[in-house]
Amino acid sequence: MNYPEPITKLIDSYMLLPGIGRKTATRMAFYTLTMDKDDVQEFSENLLSAKNDLRSCSICGNITTEETCSICRDESRDQSTILVVEQPKDIMAIDDMNGYDGLYHVLGGVLSPVDGVGPENLNIKLLLNRLRDNSAVKELIIATNATPDGEATAQYLAKLVKPAGIKVTRLAHGLAVGSDIEYADGMTLKSAVQGRREI
Repeated sequence: MNYPEPITKLIDSYMLLPGIGRKTATRMAFYTLTMDKDDVQEFSENLLSAKNDLRSCSICGNITTEETCSICRDESRDQSTILVVEQPKDIMAIDDMNGYDGLYHVLGGVLSPVDGVGPENLNIKLLLNRLRDNSAVKELIIATNATPDGEATAQYLAKLVKPAGIKVTRLAHGLAVGSDIEYADGMTLKSAVQGRREI
């Protein structure tokens, strides 16, 4: 069906979002039409504000509205550990669990030769400079995703950092809490066995 141009443009705009196909974008566009005009205005202002007002922290690469993010400014956090993640959204997921109180570093992605992403395209140089300038850091925890590119990135970082005498660890991978072994795939079981710990 041919919709009027404004709705067609709105559908196309929603389809720019990851994981949003034509059907979902159409539902979202028509829902937007039912929203109160003030809510739509606030929604559009929030989109522009997020795009215009956010920047990368000059220390860790997290999103912030200031030069440095609130985590880097928080002196009560454990200054001896830095947890390396792919994206700022990973910081939010880890920090929300309240099980880690150290610092973070955002790479901005992972090494992916197929996609043309090399070390120069990531915040690796910033990380190395940070480690060089901060002797308080004793451990680098690599929390890239358990994908081939995430694993390659973790190995690359370990190779760069270990010679400096900093302990390099990797998040454990394996069975989820409450899962049954019989339903786990081979790669998950292998990771669980390799990441075992003493009890």
